[in-house]
Amino acid sequence: MDHYTRSARTAFSGLILNRKPLRPVGDPAAGTTAATVREAYIVVRGDEVLFDTEQGEPLLLSPRILEGCAGIRLETMLLGDDGEISYHAVSFERLPEGTARCLSTLGDFLPLRPQASILPAHMTALLGYASSVAAWHNQTRYCSLCGHRTEPRPFSLAQTCTNPDCGMEHYPRINPAMIVLIHHEDERGERCLMGRQASWKPRVYSAVSGYVEPGESAEDAVLREVMEETGIAVTDIRYFCSQPWPFSSSLMLGFHARATSTEIRLNDAELQDARWFPRSEIPALLASGELVLPAAETISRHLFDAWFDGNLSRTP
Repeated sequence: MDHYTRSARTAFSGLILNRKPLRPVGDPAAGTTAATVREAYIVVRGDEVLFDTEQGEPLLLSPRILEGCAGIRLETMLLGDDGEISYHAVSFERLPEGTARCLSTLGDFLPLRPQASILPAHMTALLGYASSVAAWHNQTRYCSLCGHRTEPRPFSLAQTCTNPDCGMEHYPRINPAMIVLIHHEDERGERCLMGRQASWKPRVYSAVSGYVEPGESAEDAVLREVMEETGIAVTDIRYFCSQPWPFSSSLMLGFHARATSTEIRLNDAELQDARWFPRSEIPALLASGELVLPAAETISRHLFDAWFDGNLSRTP
């Protein structure tokens, strides 16, 4: 199975949209296709999205409903269109107080992550995209070059500096991060290395991860982060798939790697614990609750499942 197919089947991935800037709906110069596309607005507040809880669906607001609450021009960001609907993200934190209060009466804000295993895959990916864009939109209020306020460039993802002497355009940024499941085999059988952070739910263990730093390839980051966090040296680094992760605007690059040493040393205190888990003991550990695996929507879980099944080329 190719890399794209594996990546497209992880949560928040596989979204197919025309992301090129569009002209305003109804603009004669836009052509008949753009003029017939409906608009829908996704309202994001932090890691939450505005939902119709009775229907169990995210609220995709029409321009009429949005204008009814706003009464003024809102700052929105174009996500793209699927040929029928043009999707836009709205950052709740950048709304006027009255508009925010009005929109809050239309539904309820629900955390996005728990919805990832419930909603259809394309909707999960769309909401993850909107969440990432809205978070960047909320953080990019001022130009990093001259300090003047920014405003959205119409019908795009860009923010433009309002200083006429600057006019710098800013585009959303993502943070590349690697995540790797390490395995080792000796006379006792095969086992994998997983760690946990103190802030996680009890007994949850996951693959080792960390951000790619300037001057590094993703594979360089695998070598460095694994050594820094666990003291383990690795080789045979193999790319598996990737996943956009909206909660930190990250792009997770998933790998498997083989350990060449086995003594664990928690060098930088980032991990509370790290352990080798023999494949033969994992079913009993799961049954007893001593081990809890990452949630199904995470790339860490896909990395583990592929290793546990003994097929590092499997499709999630």
